[in-house]
Amino acid sequence: MSATPITAKGVEKLRAQLRQLKTVERPRITQAIAEARAHGDLSENAEYHAAREQQSFTEGRIAAIEAVLANARVIDVSTIDSGGRVVFGATVDLLNLDANEAVSYQIVGEEEADMAHRQVSVNSPIARALIGKELGDIAEVRAPGGVIEYEIVAIRYV
Repeated sequence: MSATPITAKGVEKLRAQLRQLKTVERPRITQAIAEARAHGDLSENAEYHAAREQQSFTEGRIAAIEAVLANARVIDVSTIDSGGRVVFGATVDLLNLDANEAVSYQIVGEEEADMAHRQVSVNSPIARALIGKELGDIAEVRAPGGVIEYEIVAIRYV
Protein backbone atom coordinates (compact mmCIF):
# COMPACT_ATOMS: atom_id res chain seq x y z
CA MET A 1 0.00 0.00 0.00
CA SER A 2 1.39 3.40 -0.91
CA ALA A 3 1.85 6.25 1.53
CA THR A 4 -1.10 8.61 1.81
CA PRO A 5 -0.29 12.32 2.08
CA ILE A 6 -1.73 14.11 5.09
CA THR A 7 -1.00 17.38 6.85
CA ALA A 8 0.28 17.54 10.43
CA LYS A 9 -3.03 19.08 11.52
CA GLY A 10 -4.89 16.23 9.82
CA VAL A 11 -2.85 13.64 11.72
CA GLU A 12 -3.62 15.36 15.01
CA LYS A 13 -7.36 15.42 14.22
CA LEU A 14 -7.32 11.72 13.38
CA ARG A 15 -5.36 10.87 16.54
CA ALA A 16 -7.83 12.86 18.64
CA GLN A 17 -10.75 11.07 16.99
CA LEU A 18 -9.05 7.71 17.58
CA ARG A 19 -8.51 8.56 21.27
CA GLN A 20 -12.19 9.55 21.58
CA LEU A 21 -13.36 6.32 19.97
CA LYS A 22 -11.09 4.11 22.08
CA THR A 23 -11.40 5.81 25.47
CA VAL A 24 -14.98 7.14 25.42
CA GLU A 25 -17.11 5.48 22.74
CA ARG A 26 -15.83 1.90 23.03
CA PRO A 27 -16.36 1.70 26.85
CA ARG A 28 -19.78 3.39 26.53
CA ILE A 29 -20.90 0.85 23.93
CA THR A 30 -19.53 -2.06 25.97
CA GLN A 31 -21.56 -0.82 28.93
CA ALA A 32 -24.69 -0.48 26.77
CA ILE A 33 -24.28 -4.07 25.53
CA ALA A 34 -23.88 -5.33 29.10
CA GLU A 35 -27.01 -3.48 30.22
CA ALA A 36 -29.01 -4.79 27.25
CA ARG A 37 -27.85 -8.37 27.98
CA ALA A 38 -29.10 -8.01 31.53
CA HIS A 39 -32.63 -7.52 30.17
CA GLY A 40 -32.78 -11.15 29.08
CA ASP A 41 -33.80 -12.58 25.69
CA LEU A 42 -31.35 -11.19 23.11
CA SER A 43 -33.25 -12.34 20.00
CA GLU A 44 -35.87 -9.58 20.32
CA ASN A 45 -33.84 -7.05 22.29
CA ALA A 46 -33.66 -3.89 20.15
CA GLU A 47 -31.29 -2.15 22.56
CA TYR A 48 -28.84 -5.03 22.30
CA HIS A 49 -28.94 -5.10 18.50
CA ALA A 50 -28.54 -1.31 18.28
CA ALA A 51 -25.56 -1.38 20.63
CA ARG A 52 -23.95 -4.24 18.66
CA GLU A 53 -24.46 -2.30 15.42
CA GLN A 54 -22.91 0.77 17.00
CA GLN A 55 -20.01 -1.36 18.22
CA SER A 56 -19.46 -2.71 14.72
CA PHE A 57 -19.43 0.80 13.23
CA THR A 58 -17.06 2.09 15.91
CA GLU A 59 -14.62 -0.81 15.53
CA GLY A 60 -14.68 -0.32 11.76
CA ARG A 61 -13.90 3.37 12.13
CA ILE A 62 -11.07 2.61 14.57
CA ALA A 63 -9.57 0.14 12.08
CA ALA A 64 -9.91 2.65 9.23
CA ILE A 65 -8.21 5.45 11.18
CA GLU A 66 -5.41 3.14 12.30
CA ALA A 67 -4.86 2.07 8.68
CA VAL A 68 -4.69 5.69 7.51
CA LEU A 69 -2.23 6.61 10.28
CA ALA A 70 -0.08 3.55 9.53
CA ASN A 71 0.18 4.54 5.86
CA ALA A 72 0.31 8.29 6.37
CA ARG A 73 3.06 10.42 4.94
CA VAL A 74 2.94 13.56 7.07
CA ILE A 75 3.75 16.69 5.11
CA ASP A 76 4.66 19.84 7.03
CA VAL A 77 3.18 22.56 4.87
CA SER A 78 5.25 25.34 6.43
CA THR A 79 8.53 23.77 5.27
CA ILE A 80 7.54 23.26 1.63
CA ASP A 81 9.63 25.10 -0.97
CA SER A 82 7.25 25.02 -3.89
CA GLY A 83 8.78 27.80 -5.94
CA GLY A 84 5.50 29.72 -5.86
CA ARG A 85 3.45 26.84 -7.24
CA VAL A 86 0.30 25.29 -5.80
CA VAL A 87 1.24 22.04 -4.05
CA PHE A 88 -0.26 19.69 -1.48
CA GLY A 89 -1.09 21.59 1.71
CA ALA A 90 -1.26 25.01 0.07
CA THR A 91 -4.12 27.36 0.85
CA VAL A 92 -5.19 28.98 -2.40
CA ASP A 93 -7.26 32.16 -2.70
CA LEU A 94 -9.25 32.11 -5.91
CA LEU A 95 -11.52 34.37 -7.90
CA ASN A 96 -14.38 32.65 -9.71
CA LEU A 97 -14.25 34.48 -13.04
CA ASP A 98 -17.85 33.64 -14.01
CA ALA A 99 -19.52 34.65 -10.72
CA ASN A 100 -16.87 37.22 -9.69
CA GLU A 101 -16.74 35.61 -6.21
CA ALA A 102 -13.69 35.08 -4.03
CA VAL A 103 -13.15 31.69 -2.41
CA SER A 104 -10.30 30.01 -0.56
CA TYR A 105 -9.40 26.30 -0.37
CA GLN A 106 -6.67 24.29 1.32
CA ILE A 107 -5.52 21.16 -0.50
CA VAL A 108 -5.35 18.31 2.02
CA GLY A 109 -5.33 14.51 2.18
CA GLU A 110 -8.35 12.37 1.41
CA GLU A 111 -9.16 11.59 5.07
CA GLU A 112 -9.00 15.21 6.24
CA ALA A 113 -11.07 16.82 3.48
CA ASP A 114 -13.90 18.93 4.91
CA MET A 115 -15.84 21.33 2.68
CA ALA A 116 -17.32 23.08 5.73
CA HIS A 117 -13.78 24.27 6.50
CA ARG A 118 -12.84 24.76 2.82
CA GLN A 119 -10.42 21.83 2.85
CA VAL A 120 -10.51 19.88 -0.41
CA SER A 121 -9.03 16.47 -1.11
CA VAL A 122 -5.89 16.36 -3.21
CA ASN A 123 -7.85 13.99 -5.47
CA SER A 124 -10.79 16.37 -6.01
CA PRO A 125 -11.33 18.03 -9.41
CA ILE A 126 -10.54 21.50 -8.05
CA ALA A 127 -7.29 20.37 -6.40
CA ARG A 128 -6.19 18.52 -9.55
CA ALA A 129 -6.86 21.67 -11.58
CA LEU A 130 -4.85 23.83 -9.15
CA ILE A 131 -1.78 21.64 -8.51
CA GLY A 132 1.26 23.04 -10.31
CA LYS A 133 -0.32 26.41 -11.13
CA GLU A 134 1.22 29.74 -10.11
CA LEU A 135 -0.05 33.12 -8.94
CA GLY A 136 -2.17 34.75 -11.65
CA ASP A 137 -2.79 31.49 -13.56
CA ILE A 138 -6.28 30.46 -14.62
CA ALA A 139 -7.43 27.01 -13.49
CA GLU A 140 -10.28 25.31 -15.33
CA VAL A 141 -12.29 23.02 -13.08
CA ARG A 142 -14.55 20.48 -14.73
CA ALA A 143 -17.66 20.35 -12.55
CA PRO A 144 -20.99 18.60 -13.12
CA GLY A 145 -22.51 21.95 -14.10
CA GLY A 146 -19.77 22.67 -16.65
CA VAL A 147 -16.31 24.22 -16.64
CA ILE A 148 -15.59 26.84 -13.96
CA GLU A 149 -12.62 29.17 -14.36
CA TYR A 150 -10.72 30.38 -11.31
CA GLU A 151 -7.89 32.90 -11.20
CA ILE A 152 -5.28 32.23 -8.53
CA VAL A 153 -5.10 35.39 -6.42
CA ALA A 154 -2.83 34.16 -3.59
CA ILE A 155 -1.00 31.03 -2.47
CA ARG A 156 -0.23 30.51 1.21
CA TYR A 157 1.56 27.71 3.06
CA VAL A 158 0.24 27.74 6.63
